[in-house]
Amino acid sequence: MEYPSGFIWASDKMTDLDSHIPAPLFRKTFISDTETIAHVVITACGFYEIYVNGQNHTKGAFAPYISNPEHYIYYDEYDVPLKKGRNAVGVILGNGFQNNPGGYIWDFDKSSFRSAPKFALSITWKTSDGRNVKIESDESFLTAPSPIIFDDYRFGEHYDARLEKNGWSEPDFNDSDWKNSEYAPKNNGEPKICEAEPIVVTKEIKPVSITKEDDGFRYDFGENCAGVCRLCVSGKKGQQIEMIHVERLENDRISYEGLWFFRNEEQWNHDIPLIHKDIYICKGGEKESYTPRFTYHGFRYVFIRGITEEQATDDLLTYIVMNSDIKERGGFSCSDKTANTLQEMTQRSDLANFYYFPTDCPQREKNGWTADAALSAEQMLLNFSVETSYREWLRNICKAQDKNGMIPGIVPTCTWGYGKGFGPSWDCVLAWLPYYVYIYRGTTDMIHESREALIRYLDFLESDINEDGLLCRGLGDWCHVSRGTNGYLSPLEFTSSISGMDIAEKAQFLFNTVGMKKEAEKAEALALKLRKALRKKHIDTHTMTASGNCQTSQALAIYYNLFTAEERQKAVSKLIELINAKDNHMDVGVLGARVLFHVLANEGYADLAFNIIVRDDYPSYGNWIKEGATTLWEQFEEDIGKVSSMNHHFWGDISSWFIQYIAGIRLNPDRNDVNKVNIEPLFISALTFADGYHIAPAGKISTDWERNGDEITLTVEAPDCMKGIIKLPENYIFDDHTTEKKLKTDSYIIKYIK
Repeated sequence: MEYPSGFIWASDKMTDLDSHIPAPLFRKTFISDTETIAHVVITACGFYEIYVNGQNHTKGAFAPYISNPEHYIYYDEYDVPLKKGRNAVGVILGNGFQNNPGGYIWDFDKSSFRSAPKFALSITWKTSDGRNVKIESDESFLTAPSPIIFDDYRFGEHYDARLEKNGWSEPDFNDSDWKNSEYAPKNNGEPKICEAEPIVVTKEIKPVSITKEDDGFRYDFGENCAGVCRLCVSGKKGQQIEMIHVERLENDRISYEGLWFFRNEEQWNHDIPLIHKDIYICKGGEKESYTPRFTYHGFRYVFIRGITEEQATDDLLTYIVMNSDIKERGGFSCSDKTANTLQEMTQRSDLANFYYFPTDCPQREKNGWTADAALSAEQMLLNFSVETSYREWLRNICKAQDKNGMIPGIVPTCTWGYGKGFGPSWDCVLAWLPYYVYIYRGTTDMIHESREALIRYLDFLESDINEDGLLCRGLGDWCHVSRGTNGYLSPLEFTSSISGMDIAEKAQFLFNTVGMKKEAEKAEALALKLRKALRKKHIDTHTMTASGNCQTSQALAIYYNLFTAEERQKAVSKLIELINAKDNHMDVGVLGARVLFHVLANEGYADLAFNIIVRDDYPSYGNWIKEGATTLWEQFEEDIGKVSSMNHHFWGDISSWFIQYIAGIRLNPDRNDVNKVNIEPLFISALTFADGYHIAPAGKISTDWERNGDEITLTVEAPDCMKGIIKLPENYIFDDHTTEKKLKTDSYIIKYIK
């Protein structure tokens, strides 16, 4: 298609945290000789909203996408109605990623592409006699400042309603005092239509309590999500209302822990940050409503100042929850309330951290951390329709790869995140996303699109091998229980090398899947080289213990088959010994947690795995609930004040474990047919019933089992076109004394054999 390339802006002046430039408005009127439908193609380096004849046609929040504009410039398409006669198109721009002064932690404020926001658009329609007419963005577009006097998608938005220009995007608006736009330089990114799902409003939440606190009021919305607040107020002209969004309390008071990205102490005023807040200035005289456009927050609580006690009503604030428009595709429930709550918390965390791509946390960074997304890929795919957005983001990951084959730890980025790199345990996203999308959706598009990047990355790994034949780069078993964010027991060389080996093995599988035999052989050779070196240096074959003598190392070594079949049982016994030594608590970081419960279930210890998860004493997932969590936290800390973030998703593979092991839905078990599913439920002794579902490409698969004494009723539903088996765990038989049946939608009576 032909992409409009005439970028315009209001001026080259950029907002920053000290000097605010209002978000610019743009408009142009034109004549159509007939009532018709026009085709609009629009992009913005920054965020945009587009209006035609006063109607907002924008697909959702933060259009068109969040990307490095030197890699991709994203466009959107719309079909909009025109009326006969005079029409008007209006655009408002936010700073977005183009001008990101609030992101100085990652050098976004120093990026080479940083500028004032700008846009390009074309509008095409047919006249009454069939001729094509096109207008494009140029200097004839008029511009004026909007009431949004500051915007940053991390730090907030400030809106002065006294500056509103009512009807600014309508044909008959008086724009005589507006000035002409200016041409803006074009960024170098490849033009592309955005295919990722838009960011939309998914629900609205009213406050569960309102509490007077100091010079303001604390609104509690009962759950930690991501979005903004809609303010509805009748105020006096000039009344300034401040809304600060936080996720925690300390001593029953608002806590600003977690909002720690500020430049110096001057940015704090009586422990309240001057940033990380939305500000509304009333125009007065009528009921006013305000919803921020170009920012969002992760929060449960809002501390609001500048209102009277009479204004502090339930209707003052409404939580507008947003995330990418991904649909629920899986679920799980059972007789254990804690497990059910953890499933809800995982889904809530997944959604709060899905804004075009998986982010690490919504209240603070909002970055696309690579390891976070990889660790969550399976749970996301089992629960939600994320593959289209994954595919779009993977394109950006590939674009971000440097000439040496290295990828940064966050995508998008400018220059931050390369350096020594974040290592294979983070870079695995390059293989894991196409791998798990193929397993769960059966598509090879992402394999084809990322194969060249994967080839270059394997060459980079090969060049990075040390004298012991191993890798030792980047980050390790992050957020280890009780050890802060970067203290861990498993040696970095071990986790880096085993991650590199796994990447090579998955690359081998992916290459074979698309017929790249030569590349598959090369990947296999690298995997075997790393496996051999790992066994030589990091496996004690006398005690069957992996280096570090810890749960993470042992579980990783078992999960990735570093032990031979003959060694495996002794290695598993060692893992159980390590768990027992911690009084049957987990003692892992995110890399260990991703595999620990799978290993235990595969080796006959599913009951132990379930207990580790749901117990309510520290450290455990259940303990988070006991401490008031409504989302997954970044760390397991006995002092919850040390938890950096209370809304992360990279601990959420427990949801995948619930669906795969307790509900027993094992899709594509042989990795060669997405229309095959094995049903292999594990009847956890602590549960009386469980059910789960997943919507595969062929349709919905569901299981439901209920215990009645020594007898279990299992109900299975699957599309007729799907094949597979129903397989029972040890000590259970069907009523005909078999332990395996061909997949069929039916109810089955199962007996326990002592």
